[in-house]
Amino acid sequence: MGLISGMVMGTMVGIALMAGWSRMMRYRSTKRIAKAVDIKLLGSLNRDDLKKLCGDNYPEWISFPVFEQVKWLNKQLSKLWPFIADAATMVIKDSVEPLLEDYRPPGISSLKFTKLSLGNVAPKIEGIRVQSLKKGQITMDIDFRWGGDPSIILAVEALVASLPIQLKDLQVFTVVRVIFQLSEEIPCISAVVVALLAEPKPRIDYILKAVGGSLTAIPGLSDMIDDTVNSIVTDMLQWPHRIIVPLGGVDVDISELELKPQGKLTLTVMKANGLKNMEMIGKSDPYVVLYVRPMFKVKTKVIDNNLNPVWNETFELIAEDKETQSVIFEVMYHPFTKDEQLQALEQEKRTLEERRKMKEEGMIGSTMDALGGAASLVGSGVGMVGTGIEAGVGLVGSGIGAGAGLVGSGFGAVSSGLSKAGKFMGKTVTNQFSSARRNGSSSSAGQGEGNESR
Repeated sequence: MGLISGMVMGTMVGIALMAGWSRMMRYRSTKRIAKAVDIKLLGSLNRDDLKKLCGDNYPEWISFPVFEQVKWLNKQLSKLWPFIADAATMVIKDSVEPLLEDYRPPGISSLKFTKLSLGNVAPKIEGIRVQSLKKGQITMDIDFRWGGDPSIILAVEALVASLPIQLKDLQVFTVVRVIFQLSEEIPCISAVVVALLAEPKPRIDYILKAVGGSLTAIPGLSDMIDDTVNSIVTDMLQWPHRIIVPLGGVDVDISELELKPQGKLTLTVMKANGLKNMEMIGKSDPYVVLYVRPMFKVKTKVIDNNLNPVWNETFELIAEDKETQSVIFEVMYHPFTKDEQLQALEQEKRTLEERRKMKEEGMIGSTMDALGGAASLVGSGVGMVGTGIEAGVGLVGSGIGAGAGLVGSGFGAVSSGLSKAGKFMGKTVTNQFSSARRNGSSSSAGQGEGNESR
């Protein structure tokens, strides 16, 4: 009797445990399904939907990332990078060397690559944003970061000396915009547009090092290269400027992708008041440089020995994108034309050769290397050091459809040897051809008038 009752009790307990376990599993399964449905629904909500649901309790930490992460792409890029680097080397060399020649500063006779390797460290893509801004096009913005180990050596030839320059610790932080022009024929893409977005501003950091010599062998060389790099990025690569690459074997019409003039900006530079004197003897000889694109600069006449110059000159500049481009005014002094700079370099070269001969003949001591001390020899011919000043150039303009109000601003600027045609006195920038006043100094205004097409 006891055995039978024990068996019955054990069976009942087992059945109860199995029933309880089954019920628990069904409950957990139902909860998981409900949770998955909730997550799916929340994932489909946009910012406005969440604000409607949460009302005033909308938490600040809820965010919608603009760029999607692409970890899988970074993994593939790391594997493919050795092949991409080899293939891109020749493309970069063939496309960048002509730009270096076009933007080559005065005093430099040649600027070419002698070694170009992109290294073993692949770039990192922080995120990608895909948009359809125009029919027949796909726009992709790529958050691009690269702190690689490239080996880049530039052969710099000047009248003073020839020197190989190495670019070390290159770092690039920018957002690359790639536009695919769609086509009905294979490969379904007729052209690709590549540009760097202006916001956030592209950041390119590097260190210059002379190979087997000193950077002082060519006065102002570092600033020359910095200006060249900045001009190329701003004038050729930064949006709205772009590089267009046709694809496929058939001829395609890429005129819609090209940057076209949108209007003409007419500016009148009137006068400046109370410029700070930068000369040891006499007074400064100021003039104004103005441009929309660095490659197309215009300048006023030089007013000799005057700190309150009156120019009253009118210029016309072409604007290609009314939303992103700006007008830049720079007040300079001590004008050196390209011919005058070349003459100064030739004179400096002769001076160096004479000193070298005197050193070889033992007529001067060896306390100063004839080549390494070149920087200290140029001061008489071309101003080596400029100090920052409060520059006040009065400029008022009205540009493409809307007035561009400008009042001269002053900020400290440092000139460098032969890298510019004159020394900085001040700079004024108009943003997107709209009214702007920056760091106004006590200066009266000029005026500008702009033709339509804003």
